[in-house]
Amino acid sequence: MTVTTMTATGRKPLATPSAVLPCALRATLLALLLAAAGAAAAQGNAKQGEYLAEAGGCVGCHTDSKEGAVPFAGGRALKTPFGTFYGPNITPDPQAGIGRWSEADFVRAMRNGVRPDGANLFPAFPYPSFTKISDKDLSDLWAYLRTLPPSGRVSREHDLGLFFRWRPLLTVWKWMFFKPGEFVPDAKATAEVNRGAYLTQALGHCGECHTPRNFLGAPIQSRYLAGGKGPEGKTVPNLTPAHLKKLSDGELQDFLTLGVTADGDVPAEAMGEVIRNTTSKLLPADLKALIAYLRALAPIAGD
Repeated sequence: MTVTTMTATGRKPLATPSAVLPCALRATLLALLLAAAGAAAAQGNAKQGEYLAEAGGCVGCHTDSKEGAVPFAGGRALKTPFGTFYGPNITPDPQAGIGRWSEADFVRAMRNGVRPDGANLFPAFPYPSFTKISDKDLSDLWAYLRTLPPSGRVSREHDLGLFFRWRPLLTVWKWMFFKPGEFVPDAKATAEVNRGAYLTQALGHCGECHTPRNFLGAPIQSRYLAGGKGPEGKTVPNLTPAHLKKLSDGELQDFLTLGVTADGDVPAEAMGEVIRNTTSKLLPADLKALIAYLRALAPIAGD
């Protein structure tokens, strides 16, 4: 029973919802609110997100290279002239992973290269490419990441030179070299070529490895996909028609799905991993679109 008292003015105080609603009704309303909040947080298509994660090669950088490592639990090393970066844990674990992130936090990291605490992310995480991913695909990708089994593996700290650890300096780097924003289709290109451009530039982030960089670590856009020295100092091939004209579409498709060339050669270890985790899993139409885009590029002489 609810008891009310008179105030000094003689008026009854306004009753609070907790005083009026029976406990069972309050519990029902709370359950409905939580269900609605969960539905709002899971608006993305997790199944489509799984395909996008494959197209983006997420498992490669966010999984330790050791046999039996937990997928997406981090630990993969990437050696660069600035030091060694380690892919972080991106499972939903609330302590070791990104379980406390919101979808907005995730989008901000992918689109702007900023952590939830406001600090800049190092561009070893390829947000200069991921910024082009569409809002819909980011939502689907986020929905998929939320379905991963949580892992308590703690992300390893990057091993960088003293000067390169200063994240505030990245604000200047971004001002000089980073342009955030979704992919914009080329009005003069076909739908197939634009799809291939999106896969190459945004999801696949092919330019991160196949474009040479300047001394500040920024891609040299005039040499986009022209090959040269890539990650860990290894030579990567030219993907423009200057080099790919030697291969037929069928040969390229076989290489990107089977990992073998027409003369029986196999790719280097890094590209072999990309083929296993990414290009071999692309839908036939997407693989065809990717090749169509590479064919449409202006040829650039190089390695």
